[in-house]
Amino acid sequence: MICVLSGGTGGAKFVDGLRQVMPAEEITLVVNTGDDLLWWGLYVSPDIDSITYVLSGMLSRERGWGVKGDTFLCLQAMGQLGEPTWFHTGDRDLAMHLLRSRLLAEGKTLLEATAVISQKLGVKARVLPMSNSRVETRVDTPIGELSFEEYFVQRWYQDPVKSVRFAGASDAEPAPGVIDAITNADAVLIAPSNPVTSIGPILAVPGIHDALLHTRGKVAAISPIVGNAPVAGPAGILMEAHGLPCSIAGVAHAYEDFLDVLICDTRDSRAAEVLRQTGLRVQCTQTIMRSAEDKAALAREALSLVAPSLEPASDTSFRRLDRQP
Repeated sequence: MICVLSGGTGGAKFVDGLRQVMPAEEITLVVNTGDDLLWWGLYVSPDIDSITYVLSGMLSRERGWGVKGDTFLCLQAMGQLGEPTWFHTGDRDLAMHLLRSRLLAEGKTLLEATAVISQKLGVKARVLPMSNSRVETRVDTPIGELSFEEYFVQRWYQDPVKSVRFAGASDAEPAPGVIDAITNADAVLIAPSNPVTSIGPILAVPGIHDALLHTRGKVAAISPIVGNAPVAGPAGILMEAHGLPCSIAGVAHAYEDFLDVLICDTRDSRAAEVLRQTGLRVQCTQTIMRSAEDKAALAREALSLVAPSLEPASDTSFRRLDRQP
């Protein structure tokens, strides 16, 4: 069984590759919910939606989010009624939010609602929100504190960032099944997601960081940084605001407590050699995912480094020894 920590468009792309090269039934996904928001009174979970859509074959590959072939008639009508329209919810996407909101209103947890939706869409992988509790990523800027979607979507991440915090994280608990999925996994893969606002909220939930320290499998992370720039989005800005350099060294530092293998792009071969001198195992390959073949190739590379058939899960001495000064 493989456990994947995921968030954002990079996470969805990687999962799209992973489902091509291994049975979906053997994949458990722990998904960021720090971006969740109430929109027009409906509960929206952008990262869970993207993962669910990619696993069901519904994801719009052109946009990287939302449903393929969607229309936006409701968005247009709401705009005509004077309602906000900066969060572009499509008509078929809206059906997902309506169903989730009804299930939550009936008393189901976010985990239970996600399971119902996954079953209805024929998703065979196990999709787990990081927590049933509300955890909100908050971005501090000169104009005030913004939710992540306000910062990222409404304002196109143009505001300077002072800091990032995860409101509610300290009081949250991992959703049922999350800790077991991590500790009992044959391998844990951290998708090429933003280390601060996609993976950071997951790690901020008490118990998850500790589970990664004690997982029986190896932990590999795919860097979303190539050179000194993110593949997409504001990861570099947010990493620097979080005290991390925008580089593969910054990615390694974000996960240093539990990381066994860092997978980076071939263009970072020099920086990789420097990191290897610290005792970290670093593998260079093509990490840019432009096609289905690229996604599958990256997933195969990641699995080859941590899969039980190639890297015995019982060999837990590797990480402990490499972490010594």
